[in-house]
Amino acid sequence: MTAPRANIYAVAERAGVSIATVSRVQRGVGPVSFETRTRVELAIAELGYRPSPTGRALAGQRLDAMGIVFPDLAGPYYSSVLLGAEEASVEAGSSLLILATHGRPQAADLARELSSRVDGLVVMGRTIDDETVRELAARVPLVLLAREPVDQVPTVRSEGREPSRRLTEHLIVVHGHRHLSFVGDPAASPDVEDRWQGFQDAHRALDVPAPPAPVAAPLDESGGRDGAGTALDFDKPTALVCASDEVAMGAYKAITDRALQPGTDIAVTGFDDIQLARFVTPSLTTVRQPMDRLGRTAAELLQRLLDDVPAESLTLPSELVIRASCGCN
Repeated sequence: MTAPRANIYAVAERAGVSIATVSRVQRGVGPVSFETRTRVELAIAELGYRPSPTGRALAGQRLDAMGIVFPDLAGPYYSSVLLGAEEASVEAGSSLLILATHGRPQAADLARELSSRVDGLVVMGRTIDDETVRELAARVPLVLLAREPVDQVPTVRSEGREPSRRLTEHLIVVHGHRHLSFVGDPAASPDVEDRWQGFQDAHRALDVPAPPAPVAAPLDESGGRDGAGTALDFDKPTALVCASDEVAMGAYKAITDRALQPGTDIAVTGFDDIQLARFVTPSLTTVRQPMDRLGRTAAELLQRLLDDVPAESLTLPSELVIRASCGCN
């Protein structure tokens, strides 16, 4: 029988330190006393610990690879973010290893396995829980993408709440809507949570009653079609504020299926400003967020960490784009 591979927890227990201290000793960074470093190195030697199956045993050795953990790879939003990250990784001389979790329950284990094959990780959205984020950050340099901060791990996000507030205020003030529905699932995405909060902010600021809850819908066209259909059949809104442009595309189908016209009978807005948004009929009022820059900036921050340069969280600006679907000419 082959003895099981020693892990970072066994080393930490043997040396009487935290896993973060073991990681610092392995990577050769951070404040660690001579006595503590000696204990950790002795425990590593006694247990035969190796931080990855690639045989990376010496602190500072590079694999010239970044990892990125995505919830999904379908759709223009994810592909744009991924393209930006890939361009930055190539410029840094690294390959990019991609893990799409697709909601699988073993996402945390898959992310741990990926962390053993790369120099550092970018983790997008809520693909893994906060505790796993902390564990991975103790193993390798890590940057969060489109997610709220976790401890001191740097995160890259785009503005969501404030542009959503401005977009909702436009519908209420300029077009006179008083009965709006929000289509999207805040529980599934930090970005959607921000957009839902901005939607509520606008209602509060203008003293207009807001719906008690969003119409939960996945961030894709079929989710938008079903979610918008539910809103139209039961809530009877005059405007649909959709959590993404793809959701808005589905809302268009739900509206026309009911012999109504988007932008005329029912106002529709999106978020992202994907390429299709300007070419559909009517053209989609939305919020333009810098999708490729999100991925690029996350990879650039990760490279800073790999070079032992401090990296701070960043929020990139978004822009309100008014087109015909809200009722404007």
